[in-house]
Amino acid sequence: MDDQWKTVGALAARFDAYDRERGMAHEESVTLQILKIGEEFGEAAQAVIGAKGTNPRKGTSHTWNDVEAEVADVIVTAMVALARMRPDAAAFFSEQLRLKSDRFL
Repeated sequence: MDDQWKTVGALAARFDAYDRERGMAHEESVTLQILKIGEEFGEAAQAVIGAKGTNPRKGTSHTWNDVEAEVADVIVTAMVALARMRPDAAAFFSEQLRLKSDRFL
């Protein structure tokens, strides 16, 4: 497992421990983590709208650097979700990436 997946695993373990301390069942924790992906995506979408200045009330409120940071948040949140769901998240993701890329490359 590379350093990125070690960090993701540590984040997943921390969030799992926090949820256990609060008496939350694992299934509920994972469900909420998946919903968090949607929340982060919404922030990325908001940043795009802000970078394009398409909201007349707000104007240009974000930069493309903001968009990139929000997209990274989506990716990190999704990686943590996968790690919370599967102990073999890194290997599973690698296989899924291979399968998906085989269709296009």
